Amino acid sequence: MILESIIITVYSIALLLIFMYALAQLNLLFNYLRARKKHINSPTFDFSKEEEIPYVTIQLPVYNELYVMDRLLNNIAEIDYPKEKLEIQVLDDSTDESFEETAKHIQELQKTGLDIQHLTRENREGFKAGALKEGLKTAKGEYIAIFDADFLPKKDWLKNTIPYFKNPEIGVVQTRWGHLNRDYSILTRVQAFALDAHFTLEQVGRNSQGHFINFNGTAGVWRKACILDAGNWEGDTLTEDLDLSYRAQLKKWKFKYLEEVETPAELPIVISAARSQQFRWNKGGAENFQKMGWRVFKSRDISLKTKIHSFLHLLNSTMFLNIFLVAILSIPMLYIKNEYEHLKMYFYVMSFFVISTIIFFICYWFTYKVIYGGGFKHFLKYTVMFFTFFSVAMGFSLHNSIAVLEGHFGKKSEFIRTPKFNIGGLKEGWKGNKYLTKNISPNVIFEGILMLYFAFGMYSAFVVGDQGGDFGLFPFHLMLFLGFGFVFFSSLKSSH
Repeated sequence: MILESIIITVYSIALLLIFMYALAQLNLLFNYLRARKKHINSPTFDFSKEEEIPYVTIQLPVYNELYVMDRLLNNIAEIDYPKEKLEIQVLDDSTDESFEETAKHIQELQKTGLDIQHLTRENREGFKAGALKEGLKTAKGEYIAIFDADFLPKKDWLKNTIPYFKNPEIGVVQTRWGHLNRDYSILTRVQAFALDAHFTLEQVGRNSQGHFINFNGTAGVWRKACILDAGNWEGDTLTEDLDLSYRAQLKKWKFKYLEEVETPAELPIVISAARSQQFRWNKGGAENFQKMGWRVFKSRDISLKTKIHSFLHLLNSTMFLNIFLVAILSIPMLYIKNEYEHLKMYFYVMSFFVISTIIFFICYWFTYKVIYGGGFKHFLKYTVMFFTFFSVAMGFSLHNSIAVLEGHFGKKSEFIRTPKFNIGGLKEGWKGNKYLTKNISPNVIFEGILMLYFAFGMYSAFVVGDQGGDFGLFPFHLMLFLGFGFVFFSSLKSSH
């Protein structure tokens, strides 16, 4: 009975933590709906008065981006902002042939009168954070806009963001990510679904109530003084953006999130690219909890509610570990339930936690409606998308749980960039991308084993108990089987 007690305890704690996270999401939904009712007039600059227009530096941190550099540079060159008040820094750590091509392209743009500089370093120390910090040493701008290589801001992007800095307390303006290739595949649709929830429900829900939010690493602009006051970029975590965001807000800088300003970007179209991105984000989140959690806890300048949301924000990626534990233990729990009659009441109570899924379903529906619209037809599409998203997210839970554990236990790893594709401009399709790794992670083998494990869970529903089976967990095990199967077979396919 000792083993059964341990399984029940761990399972219950994981379910409780998931439920707490669901309640926080519900609170963010209420915040989000309240915020959407308020209409705030956007500030503007009088661009006929030169003294009103601040100097801006655009930083483009890049590393071996052969397929998207031309597209990026051509797009940034079209930004509508007075040329005499704009500087562009291409922070190029590249080690392949893209470096020479970028240099030639920059020289051509310089001939047009654009102030664009090609900056390089001796090494990649600090990775992206190190490049941004190095560029900041010579940046002329009072404000620093940052774009990753796959982002394509619209011409009026600076005019829609920079005026918010009229408020001297604002240190960052962050915009919402759009998706150039949302409908490319199931994988891109699932990624877009998750990111849309973050960029609507979470960012607006937190920001509207003064809770801490994060600069998302790109498609945002910093006040240079804020970066320096917060201690500058640091490369000791894999999510330098989250780290600096929290240090800045602990210094009482305000962040402004603009849901209405969309900045389109490309989603990873191959699962190996998505895996590397997910690993970095989830490990970095755990690293930042270890780095910033205590600082948030002991701060006397923020409210208890903001502290709670900050903890849950920093522990966001740790939810994958809870989901993974619930998934793995759910099959033993099925047998325990049908073996010990006196535990029936406990399982009735535990079934209450199905409400967590209902909460997520409701929250994500509101964010889905913002982008696609309401109505019964869209609701049906949403329902299919929600369960597809949940299945694939659970299929990633082993991979992401390893990332989370490494982050919490302080295991260091390199910043592995996400390969970019520019699929429209890649004649050979994604298989011609030289940056893709063909190696199969050992984790993929375990994901295949877990697919079979949850197939056994579905089989178990038919054989446990004395009254023709127990199908309470069958939908859960079916989703896990499909999720791990999708991740397993997609990973095998992308390796060929």
